[in-house]
Amino acid sequence: MANRDILALGTSAGGVEAIIFIAGRLQRNLPASILLTIHLPMHSRSSLDEILTRAGPLPACFAKDGDILRKSHIYIAPPDRHLVVDGDRISLGEGPRENNARPAIDPMLRSAAVCCGSRTVGVVLTGTLGDGASGLWTIRQSGGITVVQDPKDAAYSEMPLTALNRAKPDHIAQLKDMPALLTSLAHEPAGETKALPRSAHYEVEVARPDEAIWTRWRSLAAARCWPARIAVA
Repeated sequence: MANRDILALGTSAGGVEAIIFIAGRLQRNLPASILLTIHLPMHSRSSLDEILTRAGPLPACFAKDGDILRKSHIYIAPPDRHLVVDGDRISLGEGPRENNARPAIDPMLRSAAVCCGSRTVGVVLTGTLGDGASGLWTIRQSGGITVVQDPKDAAYSEMPLTALNRAKPDHIAQLKDMPALLTSLAHEPAGETKALPRSAHYEVEVARPDEAIWTRWRSLAAARCWPARIAVA
């Protein structure tokens, strides 16, 4: 049986320090791929890949379109692109901003739920506003495991508090306990994947750069088939 081999982490304000802490305390042979979305400035170069590689035993890189997922590797959403899991590969989406961000956490988490179901562990860490809550709920619906940093422990409590209230996570953990928890969850058998509604699949497609899909989504939203939560970039 497959293990929980997709660890999808989302964070915003205060997140660099949190991710450095986690990356520095993970196992070299972690049996999972780590996906990371952090809100980054659109037009400035980031050295977060180099920082995380130096911080711990796992190599980190900014994801490229078509990258094949490898275990014991960290893949970071690059500036101005949504990170979408697509089978055993990564797809970078130019879809509209969500929660005023691209990359946004929700598209990454939803794509992991749609793609990998119960193999997914979704994590929301420190940050402001509410990005990640919707995606975390989708992961829970798919049979995956959900984790939220204790708001009282977070540098910025709003994002984990929103996720806590909306997604009702399986685990609430302080940052100091997060590396051990994620390592333990990655070694667990995945269990049964649950079917997701069509709207979840379509929300993943919206993050991709397909104007035809986006046009159809807008018509469905206008017909009130589901809430139009995404703002056009």
